[in-house]
Amino acid sequence: MRGLLLCLGLALCACGPALALDSPDAAGDDAPPIAGFGRLTIEAPDLPAPVLDMLNQHTRSLGLREQLDDDRAERRALRRIRREMTDLLATEGWFSPVFDIDGEPPVLRIEPGRRAQVSSVVIDFDGDLAGDGDPRAARRAALRAGWRLPAGQPFRQADWSQAKQRLLDEVSAHDYAAAVLGDTRAEVDPETGSVALRVRVDSGPAFRFGDIEASGLALHDLDLVKRYSTFKPGDRYSTEAVLAFERALLSSPYFGSVQIQPDIDPAHADATPVRVALTEASSRRLSFGAGLSSNTGYRGEVGWSDSNLFKQSWLLNSAVRLEQLRQIAFADVMLPPHGDGYRDSFGVLAENADIQDLITKRMAAGVVRARVKGDTEIRHSLTLQREQKEIDDVVQSTQQSLALNTSWTWRKVDDLFNPRAGWVLNAQIGGGVKGLLSDAHFLRGYLKAQVFVPVGRRDQLILRGEAGLTGGATAAVPQDFLFRTGGSTTVRGYDYLELGVRDGSAIVGGRALGVVSAEYVHWGWDPWGVALFIDAGDASDTRQDFKPAVGAGAGVRWRSPAGPLAFDLAYGERERQWRPHFSLSIAF
Repeated sequence: MRGLLLCLGLALCACGPALALDSPDAAGDDAPPIAGFGRLTIEAPDLPAPVLDMLNQHTRSLGLREQLDDDRAERRALRRIRREMTDLLATEGWFSPVFDIDGEPPVLRIEPGRRAQVSSVVIDFDGDLAGDGDPRAARRAALRAGWRLPAGQPFRQADWSQAKQRLLDEVSAHDYAAAVLGDTRAEVDPETGSVALRVRVDSGPAFRFGDIEASGLALHDLDLVKRYSTFKPGDRYSTEAVLAFERALLSSPYFGSVQIQPDIDPAHADATPVRVALTEASSRRLSFGAGLSSNTGYRGEVGWSDSNLFKQSWLLNSAVRLEQLRQIAFADVMLPPHGDGYRDSFGVLAENADIQDLITKRMAAGVVRARVKGDTEIRHSLTLQREQKEIDDVVQSTQQSLALNTSWTWRKVDDLFNPRAGWVLNAQIGGGVKGLLSDAHFLRGYLKAQVFVPVGRRDQLILRGEAGLTGGATAAVPQDFLFRTGGSTTVRGYDYLELGVRDGSAIVGGRALGVVSAEYVHWGWDPWGVALFIDAGDASDTRQDFKPAVGAGAGVRWRSPAGPLAFDLAYGERERQWRPHFSLSIAF
């Protein structure tokens, strides 16, 4: 039998080796019945536990399906056992098993023999990918190097199928959208226990993106859809670009469902049309919300949005938010994105706040240009505002400012909403010029970093730091450009914005900020966890007055779909008291 090759093609078919069941013809029609066959058990010490479990499960299933009430039925079951177990073991790489059955209740003993191993792998290519040139040759080499069932590995049907599909997916993911598997074989030699694999992939022609076609539009037009595109006509085809385009459309407020299907007809490879089937979201929405926070107390909110303002696909977001310590009303209008990814917006805001005995009333109007590209977000804003500051029922000052501010955010995390590993960095710089709609010169810089360090299989260490510095006369700088700290997201163990500069009975902003924090989280009951933390920080006007306040404590964490929620109990060493910190919000 040496040298016998069984060509399996795309699906493996195993031959049936000789079966010994007490006698050579035990599975024949003249075989004596085996009493108690319905209680058959299997012994196979040389088989891995998962494979033995699979055989036992199959035997139990067969016993439920077969009526073993006479001799003929038992002989039929024996023949089926031989056939089906031989096939099952072949899918796991055993092509020469020997079976023996005896005892009461009956025991089926299996000697699986040598498990087949992959002896060689040959991967050939047809189509454009088979052509000459360094890029094609390098890609062929990378595909061969990434093959998931190399020589020396045990042969399994499931691994064989997955390896072929993975290879095809990798070829079709870039350039070759119409790639298909050609002549694919697994040639088995049962006597030597070896399997020679041969795979041929026809890449077809190289594809490039063509025009975008959209269906399902009523409120919006095709130009809006194209503004979210992550590719341009003529770009090389990639599955990731198509998926990124789909994610961008789904994350927009304009569409409720999106399906993108490129035309993979090789005849259109030079400019393959990209067909987008859309369902538009409701353009207008009235929303309500309620919440409770240890920072600002109870909260209620009413919001109104319109994604087709003036029938121009402008997005209006407006709300009135009432909190115990702060009340805000705002309206922002966001324009559709530009072709380069930037989005422009403008808006107005009115705010009244009474925090740490400092009452501020602010009116502001501004414009923003922002872009998210990969892991980087950049935001430029120009804001004209007028702010009134009141302490002890006396108006202390009124400032006007026209401030230009730029913010950069870099994210490298494994999960955007529930990061376990990675880091986030935010840097800001902004200011105003006296005489240019501002009452004073000022310049503000701010930096915040957060690092997530995985510990073991479940735990993590979270490190956080903040630093800020403002140049200019404190009395003439708006509170928005000064610093206060303390509360649930800064220095725990202290009241909200309690750490700052004392002015009469109030705490006002200072020109310098520094905060550090370390937190250890044990996710022992996913999605629940517990945390230990220590924070330190302060805000002041001078270096001499900067005296970090320390807070430490413990808390409970919950990985919600919107991100981790926390309840903390912290001790502030400066005030020698415990404070709870939490935040809960509900939208309906």
